[in-house]
Amino acid sequence: MAHVEQGKLPTKGKPWHPILHQGFNHKIDLVLPDECYELVKQKLVERRAPPVYYRVVMTLGQILDGLFFNEYIKRGNILMLSEGRKTVENVFSLREGLLTMYLDKETYERAGLVGKPHGAKGGRGVKPRWIVSYQLRDPCMLHGKKGFDRLTYACKNVLNQPLTWLFCDLSPTPANPDPLQQYAPVKFTSNPGLHPALQVEMPTLTIPSEILTHGNRPDLEDFATELYEWFSLVRLGSPRVAANDDIDTYLSRYRVPDDAGPTTKSKVCKLTWQGFLTADWVRGLLIDVLATLPSRTWFSLSATSFSQGMTGDGSEVAFLRPPNSAGQYLMWEIKGQDA
Repeated sequence: MAHVEQGKLPTKGKPWHPILHQGFNHKIDLVLPDECYELVKQKLVERRAPPVYYRVVMTLGQILDGLFFNEYIKRGNILMLSEGRKTVENVFSLREGLLTMYLDKETYERAGLVGKPHGAKGGRGVKPRWIVSYQLRDPCMLHGKKGFDRLTYACKNVLNQPLTWLFCDLSPTPANPDPLQQYAPVKFTSNPGLHPALQVEMPTLTIPSEILTHGNRPDLEDFATELYEWFSLVRLGSPRVAANDDIDTYLSRYRVPDDAGPTTKSKVCKLTWQGFLTADWVRGLLIDVLATLPSRTWFSLSATSFSQGMTGDGSEVAFLRPPNSAGQYLMWEIKGQDA
């Protein structure tokens, strides 16, 4: 369980630290009672600016050169993630000035950079991977300095393929002129998908008092696991949680959990943002939801990162405020294979 304290832009403790640690979010789901749909739509959708990001094709060398490097990395604050899968391809990311490169063995040796082994070792069919990192905001990261010149040499001679990147500017004051425009960026806006009035079979969301009274950790974990599974099915729009679902048990053995209390037929709504979403934006959304909804109202917010390798193995942070919970919360941290 996590306790949320009021504060200005919180960064420490749960759920704030896990949210901020997950830097590259792909999908945000907000599930709440259907009677709150209009309130959330008015105060969190219509009045809150949706996230904006860009898709751009650049080489790594272009990022480390000229006006782009000075304005966006040395002075500004941007988030960038290249195409590819970390487990099999060369992938690059840039966050808070930290350039991280996931390289195959051949590219790593040709580049001549200093890194360390990365990922699973000794598995059948698994090729060696290497990770190399540079904090580009360090004073020594300038042209003419030995370490930076070695990096730019590798970018010119080895890491010189144009890549498709996702780009987001976190700076309060955009660069003027904008160095990004010369690379013909494509702009995207993450407008939320709205799904009102989903009729579901709902389990008890309140943590049983006997679990809290006796500090029964195994029972709490079982309760939390079943709730997480149920919310995951709601987010997927699965018919298994729909009210009056009567699928043959031969085809599916899933049943809405009722160990903590009887299930009820209820209407819920879901809002989904998808794209290239920053940790700061997710934190701000959670703060706004907490401030907007009455304290007795339950809601669930989950943030899922981009998959590291195969589809579906991304990390996730999920948060639940049960109804009438008096400051009690549940939080789940799901780690991908590469996390």
